Amino acid sequence: MKTHTNFRLGVFGLLAFSTLFASTAMAQDNSVPGHPRVNEVNQRLSNQQSRIQSGEANGTINGKQAARDEKQDANIAQRESADEAKHNGHLTKGEDRRLNKSENHDSRRIRRQKH
Repeated sequence: MKTHTNFRLGVFGLLAFSTLFASTAMAQDNSVPGHPRVNEVNQRLSNQQSRIQSGEANGTINGKQAARDEKQDANIAQRESADEAKHNGHLTKGEDRRLNKSENHDSRRIRRQKH
């Protein structure tokens, strides 16, 4: 019973994050094509999502861990969208630094979980 609940949480988290990330990425691509800071953050989020999915697929990350990581990535994407809204689709250097710091923390946690 517990395994099914964790699996459902993982699937739900994945769907929620995918929807949020896809809508955020689409909005960003339309508003600021080629903005380097926005593109960097989006690429890192995409890479981390791939790492989470591969870890879950090969069994090195369980559903609960994946759901937590996806929730954190969704939070970063939401913060990015809010920051962009303040500056006509751009990120300031300070916002970029804060988002990268959060992504670095996420990336290290994913690595620790996979190894």
